[in-house]
Amino acid sequence: MLVRAIRQAERDDLVARNVAALIRPPKGQLGGLPSKSLTLEQAIALMAAAEGTPLEAYIAVSLLAGLRTEEVRALRWDHVVAWADGQWRPVSEAGFDHEQLAVFVWRADRAGGDTKTPKSRRTLALARRCVEALREHRVRQAEDRLAAGPLWQDRDLVFASTVGTPLDDHNVRRQFRVISEAAGLGTTWVPRELRHTFVSLLSAHGVPVEAIALLAGHNQTATTELVYRHQIVPALTRGAEVMDQIFG
Repeated sequence: MLVRAIRQAERDDLVARNVAALIRPPKGQLGGLPSKSLTLEQAIALMAAAEGTPLEAYIAVSLLAGLRTEEVRALRWDHVVAWADGQWRPVSEAGFDHEQLAVFVWRADRAGGDTKTPKSRRTLALARRCVEALREHRVRQAEDRLAAGPLWQDRDLVFASTVGTPLDDHNVRRQFRVISEAAGLGTTWVPRELRHTFVSLLSAHGVPVEAIALLAGHNQTATTELVYRHQIVPALTRGAEVMDQIFG
């Protein structure tokens, strides 16, 4: 982008030489940063260590619904909904005591507030563990609001600071390391790997990659298979496994 901008300036006689064209940027790793995911046992230990902490619901939504970290930070209470009276209604109106609850993943903590891609805009049902964590989190946030008094900034964010402002990703990572260490997992894990764990657990339990791609908000299954290649159970083994089951 910089090279193109200076090239245009050359054409307009604003600069004599495009020095940016002389630079050869380093090549990134194929497929991006290496990913890793928690085992089921590690995920259970992490959620146990998170109980009662300000990040409990944050971790539950990331791990059990597979939201991106920027989607979690941008989630608003009017996008946490319950199926009541034949329609989706915000839990702030309908409450949590309903059989079906979901989140509208329509925003992200990105420039302009849009999700990563159009397919990233999705409605996801919430697991019971998510619902309970969010219920407790809403009570805790109400206590923060009372304690903050006039300092509270009401932005309707589900996950906010003690005065209602957006969470800083560095602070989230720091708190997350404390919890992962308490769970006996060390301090090398980061919140984005909860999404990798979501994909891994679904794949290990037989969910097809097409369904995982929809839940993760990917444009196509190729994205899911590339980015989460270490988490997806290789499909080529399935034929032999099924034949073993049939013919013993």
